[in-house]
Amino acid sequence: MSDRVVVTIESGCAHVELAREDKRNGMDLAMFESLVAMGERLRADRSVRAVVLSGRGKAFCAGLDWGAFLAMGGEASAKLLDRSTGSPANLAQRACWIWQELDVPVIAAIRGVAFGGGLQLALAADLRYVAPDAQLSVMEIRYGLVPDMTATKTLAALVRPDVARELVWTGRTVGADEAVTIGLATRRDDDPIAAALATAREIAKRSPHAIRAAKKLMRETAPIDARAAFLLETELQLGLLGSPNQMEAVAAVMGKRDPSFVDP
Repeated sequence: MSDRVVVTIESGCAHVELAREDKRNGMDLAMFESLVAMGERLRADRSVRAVVLSGRGKAFCAGLDWGAFLAMGGEASAKLLDRSTGSPANLAQRACWIWQELDVPVIAAIRGVAFGGGLQLALAADLRYVAPDAQLSVMEIRYGLVPDMTATKTLAALVRPDVARELVWTGRTVGADEAVTIGLATRRDDDPIAAALATAREIAKRSPHAIRAAKKLMRETAPIDARAAFLLETELQLGLLGSPNQMEAVAAVMGKRDPSFVDP
């Protein structure tokens, strides 16, 4: 892992920062590789209960660093298209999709621009908090391209189909208030990073088994029929009922105290 992505972990909350401030956190090959490596690291860390994803400086992520890729030639493109990991995504897609693959909630905190691949990274989080200056754009059409970093799964799940088409076909920029209105963002906040960390800390107080089960439930029921979704609800709930963490959650509520959970 390079210094493109850094993490601070405290009390079960991981704060992941894109650390290429001089390029508005633009994505070069090292950034793609670092995002995947960081996601894999956090997925393996069973003490992590929530993740905040943000960009250092004034931007979340300005998208692809075209200059860096043009300088590398075909080698970089070949690596981005690699699908040898067993994931349904290639390397470029997995830099976003890995955050969906995490078993715990991920919150993107967006200041400034989230363009193209940067927006697709934010869309792969479970929640998106945006600053008043946030600017979001599915920008690929401006370069004669289509979004190809998992937006077909994430964007389509967040906004109406006609809104998704408009955003993809026009590449127009969406501000913070409109982003919340149409579903691109969860909420607007003057300090989205502080707000995201506060939410992460609140999540981290809950039973980690229930947190993970809830993410699995919402992730896996979306594309399946009602019968299969309801069966999965029951299966996950039965796995939680009477478990040590579930009993501790009840005891803490009854005793009016903070719970003490055991990580998975």
